[in-house]
Amino acid sequence: MLSNLENMDKTTKESNTLHQRKPSKGKKKDLGETSVSDQGDGGMETAADEPLTTEQKYSGIEGDLSVHSAQDSLLSNASGFNNYRGFLNLCIVLLAMSSGRLVLENLLKYGILVDPISWASVLWNDPYSWPNVTLVICINYFILFAFGMEKLMNKFHLSEKLFDFLTMSNLIVLIVFPVVVITVVEPNPVGACNVLGLSAMAVMKLYSYHVVNQWCRQLNAISKKKKKISSKKPPPSLPKPPPNEQSDETNETVKANGDVVHVDPKQLQVYPQNINLKDIYYFMAVPTLCYELNFPRTERVRKRFLIRRIVELVFLLQLSICLIQQWIVPLVFNAMKPFSEMDVTRMTERILKLAVPNHFIWLCFFYFYFHSFLNIIGEILRFADREFYRDWWNSETVGYFWRNWNIPVHRWARRHIYKPMRRKGFSAYQGQVAVFVMSAVMHEYMVSVPLHMFKLWAFAGMVMQIPLAMVVSMFFRRHYANMAVWLSIIIGQPVAILMYVHDYYVINYMKTTALNGTASAI
Repeated sequence: MLSNLENMDKTTKESNTLHQRKPSKGKKKDLGETSVSDQGDGGMETAADEPLTTEQKYSGIEGDLSVHSAQDSLLSNASGFNNYRGFLNLCIVLLAMSSGRLVLENLLKYGILVDPISWASVLWNDPYSWPNVTLVICINYFILFAFGMEKLMNKFHLSEKLFDFLTMSNLIVLIVFPVVVITVVEPNPVGACNVLGLSAMAVMKLYSYHVVNQWCRQLNAISKKKKKISSKKPPPSLPKPPPNEQSDETNETVKANGDVVHVDPKQLQVYPQNINLKDIYYFMAVPTLCYELNFPRTERVRKRFLIRRIVELVFLLQLSICLIQQWIVPLVFNAMKPFSEMDVTRMTERILKLAVPNHFIWLCFFYFYFHSFLNIIGEILRFADREFYRDWWNSETVGYFWRNWNIPVHRWARRHIYKPMRRKGFSAYQGQVAVFVMSAVMHEYMVSVPLHMFKLWAFAGMVMQIPLAMVVSMFFRRHYANMAVWLSIIIGQPVAILMYVHDYYVINYMKTTALNGTASAI
């Protein structure tokens, strides 16, 4: 067969030679003939074209003989393919389209309900809002009492047990006093919730202030007994500097916020130099719950950074208020009838419908409080530790979420509840349960008291985090566990909100309507 192909090639070459012969000199070209130079690029051969040999024609045919190999589809786990960025973009587009449809549906159904000024007017014109301001001012009395007790303890060396009793009494009154006033006077619930939050933070701060000063007294007593006090030795409340590192760079620490913090050992205060009004009020103002004698400080206030955070705070706060008025309030009121009739199908529909706007507002709250507001306070006071949260959005366990969602509370609970319990012989699980119970009590304290009803929905929601953490850890891994954590956040909050609003509506409106109807009938 190969010989036949070669004979065909020779015949083709001869025919091409005959066609390419030029006319003899002196003869005129025929009208139908064209020279090689007159030929265009329209697929005609030129003089430079050479005919392909057999080897050249079939040189790449071996690679086309086999086009299949053993391989998995891209969507199979065994393929090892993990670039699904296009699907992520698709989800974002679909989410934007779905949210846009919900916004349009809400506007067509209810019209524009946004009135940002109404919130301020309600709080300003309501005479029962002023007790909330008075309660905030009264927190200063408890701060001054704690400061006075520390002064007396340092001067007269009172008994530690007596001092503990007086301190605990002060904290108990601080936590109970607002409850009594709010229950009797019934001020605005929103303001009352903020007052209780400030009171709870003041209790946690003053407890940390008392415990840390007590630790300093104990360390000083131990040092005196061992007779190892030296002027060159750093105070017991501060870590020892590492040996052989006495360079100029030792006193400078580069912080993540971009500022260099200068730590001059001569300016470090030791106990009892820290017992002064400036120190305690600085601690009460900075965005942390854990006291220490020397806080890390920045050199300057970054004005541009501060302005950006203020703009974010104002914008997101107004956006959240508008979303509550336009989206949350109508949905909540429309959900009252299904919850009253215990219509499970419609209840589920209302919960899912409320989940999206509620979660969006919750994310706005996280950003404008934990990032914008706390950074504003930290920047003004030059407080250098800005780790108010970690990557809780990557949580693959419930415990990881609660450890990284609110760093100030987590540090306080670990320092003053978990570690002391571990030192006393309690197990790690018992310490974790104690922290969850404390958090559940504080959540219920901030919700039930302003609403004047004790339904324990917030407490139950927090306590249920314990079995939820076990379930997620046992049955879910990696991104499935992260999805389970997100689902618990997205669904859990609307359920608690609707339960509280339903009970509040039943107590304050349905009973009033029934009494008015009975009176009119009589």
